Amino acid sequence: MKYIITGATGHLGSQILKGVMELVPNSDISVGVHTVSKAKNLADEGLEVLPIDYMNEDMMVSALTGKDVFVYVPSKSHDSFSRVTELENVVAAAEKAKVGHILAMGFIADQENNPFDLSAFYGYLPRRLAESNLKFTIIKNALYADPLVPYLPELIERKNVIYPVGKEALSFISLEDSAKAFAKVATTEELRQDGKIFTLTQDRNYTMPELAAVLSEVSGHQIGYSPVSLQEFSDMYNQGGEGHMLGSMYKAGGMGLLNVVTDDYQQIMGHVATGLKDFLVSKL
Repeated sequence: MKYIITGATGHLGSQILKGVMELVPNSDISVGVHTVSKAKNLADEGLEVLPIDYMNEDMMVSALTGKDVFVYVPSKSHDSFSRVTELENVVAAAEKAKVGHILAMGFIADQENNPFDLSAFYGYLPRRLAESNLKFTIIKNALYADPLVPYLPELIERKNVIYPVGKEALSFISLEDSAKAFAKVATTEELRQDGKIFTLTQDRNYTMPELAAVLSEVSGHQIGYSPVSLQEFSDMYNQGGEGHMLGSMYKAGGMGLLNVVTDDYQQIMGHVATGLKDFLVSKL
């Protein structure tokens, strides 16, 4: 089996690559990167390093030809139009290259009534793959727990969680757990079922008072819950132009659309995902 992983130098892609390398020989793995010269360390480990540009169909066809499993981690563009355009190129290239199976990253914020800026893309992803000639599996992630770690000092200073989601709960998964599940599905034929959609979450979700209690326990500082408005949150965290996207995500959270809990991770890995408290303790 020949595997190709895109986004291999990014946060999730690099961890997926690490997981796949633990399960199959390096000689069977290719990585797609924007700048080949920046991935010399990967080439030194015996991996085939290929140039990838999602908007360049010919380059994509060349990289994907001869690959049995294509792990597709989308770009970090902040709007659905850009990502849908990217996906159209990816699908066209994968079909021309006759890729055996595409394993694509999704997100729980994909409901028809979800106001998240990228919900249109994540809702389009399974429908577009379903109408293609490709065999596919999608793994949807809950919210990443990892940003809570660098965010904790600010929450301690504020003495409050400020997410504007009201009484609703949020579900989490760690990047590491997500990557392990991706690697397991990518390399396990029984899990890599055509049309299958997994949703990765921990074994419970958290209302904001419950989240504040966990953060208080692991930090040793009292943290409560005092939400700001959606506009205030967007304005506060608009670094890199991400404010509106983040605000729209927590608007979805306030509608109860980010509280999904499944046992899919356990089905894949044979044990539950790392709990939020244990994850935070391991990182602090």
